Amino acid sequence: MPEPTVPDTTDTTLIDPRTGRARGSRPAAREPQVAAAVAAARRALPEWRALTPKERSRRLHRLAALIEEHAGAYEQRERAGTGKPAHEAAGEVEQMADLFRFYAGAARAQPAPAAGALVEGHESWVRWEPLGVIGVVVPWNYPLMMAAWRCAPALAAGNTVVAKPAETTPDALELLAGHAREALGEGVLTALPGDRETGRLLVASGVDMVAFTGSATAGAEVAARAGTRRVSLELGGNSPVVVLPDAPEDTWTELAAATTYNAGQSCAVPARVITLSANYDAALAGLTAAMRERVAGRDFGPLNNADQAARYDRIVAASAAKVTATGDTAPGAGEEGGFWRPTTVLAELPDDDPAVREEVFGPLLTVQAAESVEAAVALANGVPQALAASVWTRDLPTGLALAARLDAGETWLNCHLVQTAELPHGGRGASGHGTDLSALALHEYQRPKTVTARLRPY
Repeated sequence: MPEPTVPDTTDTTLIDPRTGRARGSRPAAREPQVAAAVAAARRALPEWRALTPKERSRRLHRLAALIEEHAGAYEQRERAGTGKPAHEAAGEVEQMADLFRFYAGAARAQPAPAAGALVEGHESWVRWEPLGVIGVVVPWNYPLMMAAWRCAPALAAGNTVVAKPAETTPDALELLAGHAREALGEGVLTALPGDRETGRLLVASGVDMVAFTGSATAGAEVAARAGTRRVSLELGGNSPVVVLPDAPEDTWTELAAATTYNAGQSCAVPARVITLSANYDAALAGLTAAMRERVAGRDFGPLNNADQAARYDRIVAASAAKVTATGDTAPGAGEEGGFWRPTTVLAELPDDDPAVREEVFGPLLTVQAAESVEAAVALANGVPQALAASVWTRDLPTGLALAARLDAGETWLNCHLVQTAELPHGGRGASGHGTDLSALALHEYQRPKTVTARLRPY
C-alpha cells in the first residue's frame, strides 16, 4: 500500500476566551510553508541589512505610523484572541508602536567599542553585524507586545524575521506582518501561524537564531533543537513581593491591580507575597480586601484557553493552603462559558506548595510569613525562576538594599510591572537568558566583528 500523504497544513480552531466558543480557524503551517517563509526572509536579507541606519529607521517609523493609524483594528484582533478589556488592548497597541519608534531611533545610535590605535602601527574598530534570519516564537498572553519586544530590535539591527504567533492568538501578528510588508518590504517580517509542530519546524529550519518566549519546558526543547545557533529565551517567572511592616498605605491596591492585569497572565506579575511575622495578619487582611475589589469580567479578562484554565485549576486544587479567599466574576451577557477565574489569595501554605513553586499564571497571590528579613530574602530567592521581584517599604535605603539582594533580572521598589522601552528586561536561572527592551537588546541580534588595518608602508 502507498504511504499515507501528510497534509501540508492542518486547521486550528480558534476559541474566544470570553465565551469559550469557536470564533474561526487558521491553517497551521507545515514544512512547505515554513521553508517558503524562511526562504523569503533569506531573499530579503541582503537589501534590508545593506540599508543605512537612517533609511532602516525611516521605514520602522513608517511601520509605527501604520500601527497607530490602524490602532482600532489591532485592538479588535488583540481582544478577539485574548479577551483583554478594551483599555488593556489599547494600551498595548500604543506601547507596541512606541517600541518600534524607540528601536527606529536606537538603530541610528547604537553603542560600540571605540576605534583607535590599540596595537602599535595598526588601527582597529568593531563592526556590529546582523545575525541573519531570526526565528521568533511568541506566546499568547501578549501577542502584540511580545512580538514587538522581539521583532523591533531584531529588525533595527538589520535582520529579517519569521515570527510564529501562539496557536490561539494569530490575528494581531498577521495584521502586523501585512503592515510590515508595506512599510519595510517583502519578506522582511513574515507571520507564520501554526501550532507547536509549526514552531518545531521553524526552529529546525535554516534560521540563524531563535528568540523564544514561553514555558521553561518548551524553552529547553527549543535550546536542544537549536544546537549551536544562538537562542534568546524568556521562560517565565514567579515573582516574589517582599512587604515590610512600614509598606506604603496603597501597597495592597497596587499589588491587586498588578496581579490582575491581563488576568495575571504575565511572566513578571506579582506572585508570592512575603511578609514578616509582625505584619503578616495585617498584610493578609489588606491584600484579601484589595483582591476582592477586583472583579473578573469587569476589571480584568479571562484566562486565555481551556488548557491554561485547567492547569490553573489543577494548581489551586493541589494547594495545601489552609486559608483561601476568592473574589467574584461578572461575565457579560453570553460570556458565561468563558475562561473566567476570580481573584484568589492562598495563605498558611507550605513553602513547597505547588502554588508557591510553580508559575501559576492567573489572578492569584500566595502569602508567606518570614521571621526575619534574612528569612524573607531566602524565601524570595528559593524558587528556580528569577525574572522579576518587588520590595515595599517607606525606608528607601532599606528597600534599595533589599532589591539588590533579590535574584531577579528586574526589581521594583514600591511599584510592580512598571516598564518602558528604555529599560532592559530579562531572566536568570529557570527564567532563561537574554535581554528584551532597551538599546542593549540590539546586541541580542548582532555579532561583533573586529577589523584591524596595518598602517605601516607595504
